[in-house]
Amino acid sequence: MVVRKDERRLVLWDIDHTLIETKGVGKRLYVAAFEAVTGRTMEHAIEPTGRTETAIFAETLERRSIEASDELQRRYAAELARQYEQHADELRTRGRALPGAEAALAELAQQPNVIQTVLTGNLRAVAHTKLRVFGLDGFIDWEAGAYGEDVSERAKLVPVAQQRAGEKYGASFERDNTVIIGDTVQDVQAAHEGGAAIIAVASGRDSVEDLGQAGADVVLADLTDTMRLWLS
Repeated sequence: MVVRKDERRLVLWDIDHTLIETKGVGKRLYVAAFEAVTGRTMEHAIEPTGRTETAIFAETLERRSIEASDELQRRYAAELARQYEQHADELRTRGRALPGAEAALAELAQQPNVIQTVLTGNLRAVAHTKLRVFGLDGFIDWEAGAYGEDVSERAKLVPVAQQRAGEKYGASFERDNTVIIGDTVQDVQAAHEGGAAIIAVASGRDSVEDLGQAGADVVLADLTDTMRLWLS
């Protein structure tokens, strides 16, 4: 990505396995929220990687032969947010911010033309709790982000964030001045399909080789090299 010094740059952070890890807390709270609003046990959790909460919940309902509805989706969203607030201390104790995450956010925050927000499959309330627990929420422009309740397909979150940031800052955000920072092959695909560059970080299950082969513009082993992150 080549950006003029006077041009705004939109940085869209993925959260899970890019900035933080819940170390199993997230999966447990998802199961608890599902069972609380449906009254049914969850026999097999859906693979969440690269997907939005809306899509995950809908597929889980389908697998359990439960009829989906907007009301059920709203109740689930409220319950999941409540679960995260209730168990914030557990998340803080068991989970962690990943190496270099805070320093990378702080480094980019010093760049006057950079807007940092999130592009995440998490619901906005859950995303905020996750980053607040680890002291990372203050670096994020929450109004400019795109979240799991916005659309069900991850790639379609990119133009949502670009539009929100554009309206707030009076700028135009396209592939040339938008970058996703994420850890999965699905993040790479979302960038390609949604209209953004992609810096992939091998801090999750996908390797440096996997991310490179998927077509990431830049691949980092982790977030500790903040200078390279900025120059990417």
